[in-house]
Amino acid sequence: MVFRQPEDPIIRDIVRMIRGQQLDRRQLLRGAAAGAVGLGALGLSACSGGGGGGGGDGVIWGNWTYYLDYDDAAGTYPSLEQFQEQAGYEVQYVEDIDDNNTFYGKIKDQLQLGDHTGYDTITMTDWMNGRLITANQVQEFDYANLPNVTANLVDAQWDALDVDPGRKFSIPWQLPATAWVWNTEAVPNGIKTLDDFLDPKLKGKVVVLSEMRDTVGLILAGLGHDPGGQWGDTEFDAAMAWLDDALQSGQIGNVKGNSYTQDLITGDALAAMAWSGDVIMLNAENDNQWTLEIPESGGMIAADSFTVPNGTSPEAKARVEELIDFYYDPEIMAQVADYVTYVPPVKGTQEAMRQVNPENADNPLIFPSEEDWEHLRPFRTLTAEEDKKYSTQFQNVLGL
Repeated sequence: MVFRQPEDPIIRDIVRMIRGQQLDRRQLLRGAAAGAVGLGALGLSACSGGGGGGGGDGVIWGNWTYYLDYDDAAGTYPSLEQFQEQAGYEVQYVEDIDDNNTFYGKIKDQLQLGDHTGYDTITMTDWMNGRLITANQVQEFDYANLPNVTANLVDAQWDALDVDPGRKFSIPWQLPATAWVWNTEAVPNGIKTLDDFLDPKLKGKVVVLSEMRDTVGLILAGLGHDPGGQWGDTEFDAAMAWLDDALQSGQIGNVKGNSYTQDLITGDALAAMAWSGDVIMLNAENDNQWTLEIPESGGMIAADSFTVPNGTSPEAKARVEELIDFYYDPEIMAQVADYVTYVPPVKGTQEAMRQVNPENADNPLIFPSEEDWEHLRPFRTLTAEEDKKYSTQFQNVLGL
């Protein structure tokens, strides 16, 4: 259950920064380690031709930055090039999602009207997808077009989104995990329970994430509650009390988003709640200084999933399904996972990785064990009212 990243050169990741695309937490991590960050903000228009919903004969796919295998030398996405050659039509791939809320703000009017959003498919995080599904703003998939998904979606994900059992309206693309990390030398006994973060030796050297669902989910689990279950105000208030006490006492030194990794690098933090993909990069660039563990009480697993907004045409939707099914071939997903370094949702990817990059084939940060899967929890879908209430309480505790 302890995750250690094997040695693996990642020169390609330094080169990747030069691309100057939208800034995300992975770019900040690499920038901190390299001593420089490219702060370019290239705005890609999703309203041009090429997508089926807008009258074209291709697909427009809106995704997060650094979320698809990229060839730096050629300036192409190899797996996507392979798909386009096989399918015979163009996929306009745009890295337009930098935040779930801000991206939703860009397309919410079209969603409410049922108009084409500018994208035939998007891959927002499941808590946001839950809102779209509840509001009847996305289309149901035709699984007759998705034989690879039917065969290869990992078992734990079929019912992971509580408002979409059986994944009728959402299909996972990547699975970010959140767990506990510590400096292996400075914290030799590790972090085994939630209250281990309260060790006086760690006072001021603990950092937690500013993302509510990650931090609150880990605290809820540490207090004995299932973040994906039927918890409510009582359980949330208990989590807030734990967090508030740790902040007010100075035990937690920082609450951060993307830049939490810099605290780990400088030694300002010795233990943290962290994203698994970041720890892969931290260890690769800093001589394996950190251990990450999915706690027995439960770590968090999210999904960034494909959806098809209502305004996408039937023809474009069928092409999107062809695209998704292509990526559910384990050999294709292995190419993606080797670059992205998050948990892939496709069965057989680990075996395929042995051909793509044997060094990553046994990397438990990418391929959790069956035991680890038993300890990974989703965060249940909140109603709009709950989201507003809990988000406000969380921000108040943080003093924001």
